Formats: sequence, structure tokens, C-alpha cells
Amino acid sequence: MNKIGNYRFVAEPFHVDFTGRLTLGVLGNHLLNCAGFHATERGFGMATLNEDNYTWVLSRLAIEMDEMPRQYEDFSVQTWVENVYRLFTDRNFAVVDKDGRRIGYARSVWAMINMSTRRPVDLLEMHGGSITDYICDEPCPIEKPSRIKVKSTETACTLRARYSDIDVNGHVNSIRYIEHILDLFPLDFYRTRRVRRFEIAYVAESYYGDLLSFYIDEEEDGRYAVEIRKKGTEGEEPVCRASVTFV
Repeated sequence: MNKIGNYRFVAEPFHVDFTGRLTLGVLGNHLLNCAGFHATERGFGMATLNEDNYTWVLSRLAIEMDEMPRQYEDFSVQTWVENVYRLFTDRNFAVVDKDGRRIGYARSVWAMINMSTRRPVDLLEMHGGSITDYICDEPCPIEKPSRIKVKSTETACTLRARYSDIDVNGHVNSIRYIEHILDLFPLDFYRTRRVRRFEIAYVAESYYGDLLSFYIDEEEDGRYAVEIRKKGTEGEEPVCRASVTFV
């Protein structure tokens, strides 16, 4: 079996924004779906894992795009496993346009957890360590996810997690955080610039009814750092941190 999975899509009208190009949220969903397809074809899919009370959890995601597919355009997503460690695995992606050009890449870090204990599983012991058979040396020429720090103490926005935020696992969907973060910037912002790179690191889960507070730092070169926090028993605690770079 080819170590690189290849999956085809179309930029549907309801998947693009007012500029007529695919939204980052939809692209993020496609990437996660492709990770699922690729893992399932190799015996590590969610359905199989769930039977044994395990599941995959996304820890980090970095997406860097030269351009986005336009409405009605065909494009494809390629994905492969770069590394497998005891508790994490690195999975990469390439986005290929209708002419076969790679127009963007993504890097992701995943852990497998026990659904009852929420503790990580030793990947090198699962299925006799066979996951390492799928490691591929295909290059991914973008930077790995970085450490993100947010200093701001002033709330930019608050929202309460609602029905449409919640996924099949009962907590806020990982892509919904991306969409909420991009909503922090006004529409006029997107008339003159686009997202070049988006990074997100997931720290904790949030649930229906949680009050989420957004903090944002404007950095240099069109870059913004964002932290989402939720109300905890001892004040606010971080849920995720993101870095958005505009050009």
C-alpha cells in the first residue's frame, strides 16, 4: 500500500467565503477527515480504536497556504506519517490544486488516548508497533508548530459554547476554535489580506455551556497570537493557543 494517501475534493459554494475561496475551517475539516481515511485504511481508524476504548486526539496543527482553491475547483489532499514516538505521532499534509501544483502544506501532532482514563497510550505497543511501518520520508517544507505565548490581560471577546460547537465526543470541535479565532478579525480585514499561516495548540477540552474568553496580542509582520481560556474552578484556564499570520 502506498504510504501517502491521496483524497479528492471540490470547493463547493457553501465551503467558500465572500472572496470565493475555500475557508480555512473547511480545509481544516478536510485535513482531519483525510487523517481519518488514511488511518482507517491502515487499521488505525477511529471505529476500530473505539471498539477497544481508544481514540485519536489532535494536539497541534499548523497550516501554511500559498493560495486557497476557488469555488467549484477540484483539489486534493495528500497525507502521510512523518514520525511515530511513544506518545505522539507527526502527520503531514500537502494541498494540491487542479493543475497538480502543491499550493500548501500542513503539519499535525496526534496522541492516542484511553477514552475512560483520558491517559495517552503507548503507540509503539499498539498492534505490535505496526504503525511505524507507515512512516514516510516525504518532505514537508514548512516550519513545525512553534511555542505560542499570549501576554494580553484584556478580553477581546467572550462567547458561550453552544450546540453547533459540540462534536461527537461531547466537547468543542477542534475546528470550531479556528473559526472562532478567525471571527475576531473584521470583514474588511479579509478584503485586503489573507491567512498565510495558522497554528493552533490544544491544551484542554471545553464543553457545552463553557464561557470562552479570547485574548489577542498583535505581533510583528502581520502575526497575531491568540489564547482561548475557559472559566475553571480556580479562575480562567487555557483551552488552546493559536498564531495567525496574514499577508
